[in-house]
Amino acid sequence: MSALAIVQTQNLTKTYGGMNRVNKLELHVEEGEIYGFLGPNGAGKTTTLKMLLGLIKPSGGTVDMFGESLSKHRRSILKRTGSLIESPSYYGHLTGLENMRVMQRLRNVPDQNVDEALRIVRLENHKNKKAEQYSLGMKQRLGIAMALLAFPKLLILDEPTNGLDPAGIGEIRELIQSLPARYGMTILLSSHLLSEIEQIATSVGIISEGNLLFQGSMSSLRAKSRTAICLKTSDNATAERLLITQGYSPVQSGSRLEFDNLEDTDVAEINRLLVSHDIPVTRIEERGKNLEDIFLELTGKERSL
Repeated sequence: MSALAIVQTQNLTKTYGGMNRVNKLELHVEEGEIYGFLGPNGAGKTTTLKMLLGLIKPSGGTVDMFGESLSKHRRSILKRTGSLIESPSYYGHLTGLENMRVMQRLRNVPDQNVDEALRIVRLENHKNKKAEQYSLGMKQRLGIAMALLAFPKLLILDEPTNGLDPAGIGEIRELIQSLPARYGMTILLSSHLLSEIEQIATSVGIISEGNLLFQGSMSSLRAKSRTAICLKTSDNATAERLLITQGYSPVQSGSRLEFDNLEDTDVAEINRLLVSHDIPVTRIEERGKNLEDIFLELTGKERSL
């Protein structure tokens, strides 16, 4: 196992009702990463995170964290881990600060940790307000503050932006992005929101139906994308026939002709060829696949996330 691996699983499996909800998962999360654990609802993300925290027992496989076996060193591992799973847990009749004090006693941390965690999530001016009066975004930030209280080396967040409005999502994203550099944390973040993972993660694992389909750096995932050139003309049908005779392979895509793997010189030649045959070119644009396109290609399923 790599000395820098904070989380390492081998053949991690969870079976319910005779079906593998998580199937032989091989996660690898390195120190200092923001690891985006991406997949549709029901893919096995939360089940996996619960196994990493010892909340449910695996049906098979092993979990190592910080170079230690979770089954043998659970207590010492969890002392270095903070988490927010599914939704924040809090006492609605207590203030934000009082909720933090409860967690403070459980984690046995100094008062300065409480003040710093509330400041980080921007709740210091709302700490004396009852939690039941918090907005959804404030409740989410309170849950993150509780997870940050011991300033863990590993922070596990399960869908932390779920249900938030765009402004709330932006706040949480900025907060998470700041943690590795400011506090030396490693972040394991699950989400079904592709755009969020793309903006925040340095590495990504894509899971579907319990199977890990891709794992690697965000740059290596983007490398899977291909750039297509899309062309719109005054007569696409005639343009397509002409270009095929010249050795090109256009594909009809809506109101445009699409080409893969074209060099700039090819684009210029196609444009010249069409214009010389009195077929005006009204639009040329470059299209790249986004994460959703890549996800659908990997899973082979036209499904919404």
